Amino acid sequence: MEIPKKRKRDNSESSSQKPNRNWTVSIVVPDSILYNSQSPELQTYLVSQIARAASIFNVDEIIILNDAHTARTSSAKLDAANFFIRNLEYMETPQYLRKSLFPMHPDLRFSGLMNPLDTPHHLRITEDFPYREGIVVDRPIKNSQGSWVNIGLKSDAIIDYKLNPGTRVTMKLTNKDPRKLAGDVVSPSEPKIELGVYWGYQVRLCKDLESIYTNCPYEGGYDLKIGTSDKGKFIDSVGNFPKFNHALIMFGGLAGLEDIFEADETIEGHDVEGHFDYYLNTCPEQGTRTIRTEEAVLISLTVLVPMFRRVNS
Repeated sequence: MEIPKKRKRDNSESSSQKPNRNWTVSIVVPDSILYNSQSPELQTYLVSQIARAASIFNVDEIIILNDAHTARTSSAKLDAANFFIRNLEYMETPQYLRKSLFPMHPDLRFSGLMNPLDTPHHLRITEDFPYREGIVVDRPIKNSQGSWVNIGLKSDAIIDYKLNPGTRVTMKLTNKDPRKLAGDVVSPSEPKIELGVYWGYQVRLCKDLESIYTNCPYEGGYDLKIGTSDKGKFIDSVGNFPKFNHALIMFGGLAGLEDIFEADETIEGHDVEGHFDYYLNTCPEQGTRTIRTEEAVLISLTVLVPMFRRVNS
């Protein structure tokens, strides 16, 4: 699979109302939910619903779990995991970088159906902001020192070290003069940590449950793990969560989390509840027999994120 190179990011917004945030939220969604949509158009729109919900609530990481055992037959035309990831990354990428990072691909055929994220790092050419997303361009530079970066403005910006063309970066501008645009490449988390500005999500594919934890990008791993299920304890029974650094919220597929854990051989024991700090029903007394995963993501984040803010304020 060809997925655009991961980028380094950074950005900043002069907003005194937004406190900086050094804690993270990750969600896990099984790729098998795409098989419940009957057409490529609906599958594309479903991905956009997940991306929009995650962005609305400042989710830092979306983990796609390759829930292969619930997929249709092996002859199914859809490669759900790659479809999911490609469309999520396409949505997260600022519009001015998409042509450079995403070659034509059948998975993106209906990308026009997705509602745009319109997040702070999707900057217009007229917007003045200290951080911008960019891509290193293959353009000669005087004395071969440094690199040119397309950051969505009329002129490219310069950095004083060499990077491979095609690399996505986050730039903190040090000179905003249109004739001498320059900056430094910084971590994509800097805008959030320094200014409280949401700067998009990272996407990660996991082929089994174990790799969710073993390949965690955060030092110390996830220290607040939450499973969501209609069989969990009512959210009303939770007073306050403990203070945490990195929260993980896991969602089930068509047959729920229980089915995923039962089929995964990398996890010892099938006591699903025992694998989480909290196993919660975030929509008690639901009026429908089932809640679709894309609905559960929005419902759960609506309930949980304000609770996260309270304990980490």
